[in-house]
Amino acid sequence: MTLNILATGTSRGIGAAIVAAFADDDVTIVGHATTPGHDRIAADLSTTAGPTALWNMALDRLNGRIDILINNAGIFEAAPVDLPDAEWSDAWNRTMQVNLAASAELCRRAVLHFGTRPEGGRIVNVASRAAYRGDSPAHWHYAASKGGMVAMTKSIARGHARAGVLAFAVCPGFTMTGMADDYLASRGGDALLADIPLGRVATPEEVATTVRFLALDAPPSMTGAVLDINGASYVR
Repeated sequence: MTLNILATGTSRGIGAAIVAAFADDDVTIVGHATTPGHDRIAADLSTTAGPTALWNMALDRLNGRIDILINNAGIFEAAPVDLPDAEWSDAWNRTMQVNLAASAELCRRAVLHFGTRPEGGRIVNVASRAAYRGDSPAHWHYAASKGGMVAMTKSIARGHARAGVLAFAVCPGFTMTGMADDYLASRGGDALLADIPLGRVATPEEVATTVRFLALDAPPSMTGAVLDINGASYVR
């Protein structure tokens, strides 16, 4: 049976690599971005209505069945503590909405959908090393959103495994995407690389390979697992 996948944030970087990783598999992927494209639905996850609209449009395009949800969409914006109060709060609210609340709403829709079927379904959430290690002084909100995503994944796994709902998370460190390139440059790339025992940042393809494994091949007893992809820059 062809598996139907909804994946968010697929226009570039890790998301685009995730789509490519399934190229040889018997799957149909509906991607998501802020602008429409080939096999991609436009939805604004910074709004409270955006995640539900995306889910419903994906269900319609996939003939009423989604087997796998991959939450990859996220933003990484600086919010230093000396910002004006309103700007700091707005940055927190925007990051928490896109990175956590939107993912939570999509997970909720998936859990309800999977629970109606004997075969259940799978959720793969792309979090971050920052969930465990923290992030820069200007990115408390990013670390908090990714920490919440990991805790949410574990809660879904524990609460819904008997219904066949499996949930996993991936925690990349720095990954060679445009977002990571800019941050590396702004923080002194060589110094950051010196903190990675592997000597380089991860590639989007490495993250995508892990996401594909969890979505298709990971044994059910792995539900609740959180896999690190950070070159041993943070080990648990």
